[in-house]
Amino acid sequence: MSELRLAIAGIGNCASSLLQGIEYYAKRASDAVAGLMHPEIGPYSISSIVPVAAFDVDRRKVGRPLEEAVFAEPNCAQVFHTKLPSYGTKVEMGPPLDGVAPHMADYPEEHAFRLADATPVDLVRRLRESNADVLVSYLPVGSEKASRCYAEACLEARVAMVNCMPVFIASDPVWARRFTDAGLPVVGDDIKSQVGATIVHRALARLFADRGTQLARTYQLNTGGNTDFLNMLERSRLRSKKISKTESVQSQLDERLESRNIHIGPSDYVPWQEDNKVCFIRMEGRGFGNAPIELELRLSVQDSPNSGGCSIDAIRCAKLGLDRGLAGPLIEVSAYMMKHPPVQLRDSEARERLEEFLAR
Repeated sequence: MSELRLAIAGIGNCASSLLQGIEYYAKRASDAVAGLMHPEIGPYSISSIVPVAAFDVDRRKVGRPLEEAVFAEPNCAQVFHTKLPSYGTKVEMGPPLDGVAPHMADYPEEHAFRLADATPVDLVRRLRESNADVLVSYLPVGSEKASRCYAEACLEARVAMVNCMPVFIASDPVWARRFTDAGLPVVGDDIKSQVGATIVHRALARLFADRGTQLARTYQLNTGGNTDFLNMLERSRLRSKKISKTESVQSQLDERLESRNIHIGPSDYVPWQEDNKVCFIRMEGRGFGNAPIELELRLSVQDSPNSGGCSIDAIRCAKLGLDRGLAGPLIEVSAYMMKHPPVQLRDSEARERLEEFLAR
């Protein structure tokens, strides 16, 4: 079996769902693939992924074995596979930089991040020692400096990157060129969920346009109780996130909406919801004879597992790109898996191009 050696930045709910998913699917028959888009990608099955390095800044995770740290507070992701193997990897202290918002100190420890009293590890040295193939970034929203620090480490250590966060790396021309020049693939930015708020909103926006209905205004409001929603209470950390989510929907329209007529973004933090994300979408438009059309939708999902099916494919695609000697942003992969890719495509076209990429 081919091996994919994975480094993980941010041992939060998404990392927990990812590692649980690897074990969950590895122990099931090949036809038990609910939740998977691609059981195999090139020579890589789900069980090909082996975690070899892990980084975080929370004192309840740093220094602990990875298989324990993913279940430590403040993580609250649904536990669907309780027993993880011993990976032989401990969580090491990453660079804090802007990874922890100051307002976290105002909330109880079981809900918020708490910075570890430890010296940050040398990321480049650790990535090289671990022989990591791909680094996946699950850093908190607003971690602009920290995200770029990990991107720099990937370039220097010659590791492919999957950027699941709304900090623009793959979609930024300067960073894209740097990965191209280094001969390394990058997938990003801002992971989609399999059936989440943004992908549903995109599909509905495209449906309005394809059926000759003029969309006049729309909003998407989301609530949740995980650390992602708590982190995003600090509105200054939301600039890239709001751009990512708004442009993802705008890209599906034949004519862009004026900014006053589209609102997409987190609404509030509801602690008891934990990792349950509830999305409210409203769309108003005009159809035949200028008759009004109104649509309202409520979507409830477990937030972190919902993105797992996309990230587990994006990680394997990044390794496939590395094997093929591809460099720079993987356009087809990013367009299908990410909210803010270098090139926005209609989802139907992105899926076709992704399948063509996999079949090469």
